[in-house]
Amino acid sequence: MSDHRPDPRRWQVLVLLSAAFFMTVLDSTILLTALPSIEAGLDVSGAAVSWTVTGYGLAFSGLLLCCGRLADVFGRKRVFLAGMVLRVLSALLCGMAPSVEFLIAARALQGVSAAIIAPAALSLLMTAFPDGPERHRALGIWGGLGGVGATSGLLLGGVITDLLGWRWVFLINVPVGLAVLAVGSVLLRETRAAGRGRLNVAGSLTVTAALVLLVYTIIELPARGWTGATAAALGSSVALFAAFWLIETRSAAPLVPTRLLRSRSLVGGNAVVLAAGMAVDGMLITLTGYVQQAMDWSALRFGLVAAVMTVASVAGGLSSQRAALGFGVRRVAMVGAALLLVGCLLLTQVSAAGSVGLLLVGQLIFGVGMGATFVCAQIAALSGAREADSGLAAGVVDTSFSMGASLGIAICTSVAAAGSAALVDGHRAAFGTAGLLALLGLVAAVWLLPRDSARSPRGSAERDAEPTAPACR
Repeated sequence: MSDHRPDPRRWQVLVLLSAAFFMTVLDSTILLTALPSIEAGLDVSGAAVSWTVTGYGLAFSGLLLCCGRLADVFGRKRVFLAGMVLRVLSALLCGMAPSVEFLIAARALQGVSAAIIAPAALSLLMTAFPDGPERHRALGIWGGLGGVGATSGLLLGGVITDLLGWRWVFLINVPVGLAVLAVGSVLLRETRAAGRGRLNVAGSLTVTAALVLLVYTIIELPARGWTGATAAALGSSVALFAAFWLIETRSAAPLVPTRLLRSRSLVGGNAVVLAAGMAVDGMLITLTGYVQQAMDWSALRFGLVAAVMTVASVAGGLSSQRAALGFGVRRVAMVGAALLLVGCLLLTQVSAAGSVGLLLVGQLIFGVGMGATFVCAQIAALSGAREADSGLAAGVVDTSFSMGASLGIAICTSVAAAGSAALVDGHRAAFGTAGLLALLGLVAAVWLLPRDSARSPRGSAERDAEPTAPACR
């Protein structure tokens, strides 16, 4: 239980949780540049290897909501450390995989560990920092790390694969995970929500099945297209979501309390996260395909050029949390989404010969927008939740981003593939599509984020939310 006094070791806690979160985000992209080496090393086709990415995404996306509530009910520190144990184990299994089937199963287990760690870590951060400028600063660092992890994966995946081999893309998690476990068991203090001693099992199973089916349909859409099977899978997912909603309305301990959905700040923040996730991962998958297919760059060369986006995302994340205190979360989120759009529009001008200058400028602008958008959207979304629901709120934010990432990759991959006869034209169109997705984020920021969410996000969110009994303090 928290007594709302600032944790005297909160900045050390932030460093520890940031290391864990960085590795979790890194795992979502570090594998992209290593896939050709895995194909050669295990002597399998690209279609089979792609399931190492798909299996991870399905497990991660499907379990985030449930794992976020698990942290609230059973203790955030306990759940976080359990996730780290699973992370170390799954990394060892991936690194020692003798076959592609074994690797796919181990990657799915790694996705489960990520789903446990991400919301628990963010919830621990929220309980360590009281609402206000310090929490905004911490979330600024956290949001910046999200962009760094996503883009650093492109660089580190190429470097590690070229120097040490593809197995070390996974094994690098082992020493980091062991260090986090050792320090976290001493540094972190246990927190949990009062009066939430049980989990809504029926709701958890239903929403997990619905999310897994939806993500699977999205991931397979580029290859399968809109067929009867696709429509049936999508309809089944909708039916499961409807069943989940019915279970929630009748449950004494709902997985997602309706009061959360009445917070405009939380809903608006998650809408921006969803749209930004579509734009960011849609742009990243398009950029990776363009430089490796149209320009025939090595993974290492591309990773070095992509480093500019990593640096820019850090700058955008750190500066945006300061700007939000003066100008407002809504305004800074609007600027961030606009920068995402401009960066994508610049990249629509790429050519077969390639232009390093254009790639650098486009990534620079896009990176700043990525850091600013995610930080401000997270501040808005998380300020709409009470401390007792911090794990769930973190799980909702992570789910929004994960769903957005899957949608963005599916949409932009389909657009690029449609122009395969003219490879560069297909990538141009995909960059333009990522820009349209960024435009959705801009619209969401304008219309959904509260106008006063910036200077006093917590007060705004709580005014929007239904009054409830005081949470555990």
